[in-house]
Amino acid sequence: MRQELRAATVLFVLLSLLTGLIYPLLVTGIGRLAFAHQVSGSLIERAGQPLGSALLGQPFDAPQYFWGRLSATTPQPYNGTASGGSNLGPTNPALFDAVTTRVQALRAADPANKAPVPVDLVTASASGLDPDISPAAAAYQIGRVARARGLSQSQVRELVMRHTSERLLGLLGEAHVNVLELNLALDQLHGG
Repeated sequence: MRQELRAATVLFVLLSLLTGLIYPLLVTGIGRLAFAHQVSGSLIERAGQPLGSALLGQPFDAPQYFWGRLSATTPQPYNGTASGGSNLGPTNPALFDAVTTRVQALRAADPANKAPVPVDLVTASASGLDPDISPAAAAYQIGRVARARGLSQSQVRELVMRHTSERLLGLLGEAHVNVLELNLALDQLHGG
């Protein structure tokens, strides 16, 4: 019995060291060497100051900025420590009310825009932290952003096209636009 207990203890200590210390340090080291930007949180910096992460949505609600997907996190939007969706199903009246309110807000912000509102502008992502919008959602906002900044729609459309990431290898995922990166590019273009 004593011999089995000793063997179990030695095995426990060895596996704890291997899986709890050596493996995490090895993987972290490889990550830091091969993927330094991603391991550091994919931070976007300007003049040495971090402005946000390309992986996490940011709240934008001023008319001169592109707006991202809704965030269902609490107590504030885009709270990285409370990642999660609203879990409202398609037949839930609360989801219908939330979508209706967001459509009305988008229409009020740009009354001249009669285009259909893209679904990703009126619904939250599963994480509540989605940093990207569809190209259609970006295109829907071009007129409002151009007017608010005093730019031509073609200038803003070109910027959106330059910041649109296509599907990986032409077939994985969907085309998307990172809202933070696009808004920072707008600020550089317009000196905002």
